[in-house]
Amino acid sequence: MGIRRGAGSSVPEAAARGMKPVGRARGSDDGRILHGMGAARFPIRLGARSRPLLRLFGARPDNSYVDVDADFDARFGRFRVTTPFDNIASWRIEGPWRWITAVGVRRSVRHGDVTFGGNHRGGVRVDFREPVRLSRLHVPALYVTVEDMEGLGGALAARGIPGEDVRKGARPT
Repeated sequence: MGIRRGAGSSVPEAAARGMKPVGRARGSDDGRILHGMGAARFPIRLGARSRPLLRLFGARPDNSYVDVDADFDARFGRFRVTTPFDNIASWRIEGPWRWITAVGVRRSVRHGDVTFGGNHRGGVRVDFREPVRLSRLHVPALYVTVEDMEGLGGALAARGIPGEDVRKGARPT
């Protein structure tokens, strides 16, 4: 499992043991947890003004997240996309976007991508080698507006999946 960052554990000490900070976990001091290749949960940020609309999708803080464990598992209210890591081709951190185009469960007419969006500030696009099933849809890519975009990108990179942060002024990952 992971090691909580806090008293008695520092980032340099953890790095010396081959561990990297890759995500957020409930109950930790600053929301960060250090992992080797262990499980990590990345909550989807649900904007305060968006919450009434998001209730239509059944999205709440307790059921809107991405789990990186044995598989990639994204949940957003009543919706869920799961796939093995072998099926993930790449990832990109993008955004921000216009609110009207980013919030809710949305499908792109042009490319068929699906968004699990709780806010407009940005998210991680995950491209699949083979489309993943979501109900009757075959989804080639999924956008998730997680709170810790860099952490999710780092967790995917730690599993050998290439990616980049394409936001203007963002640090390379």
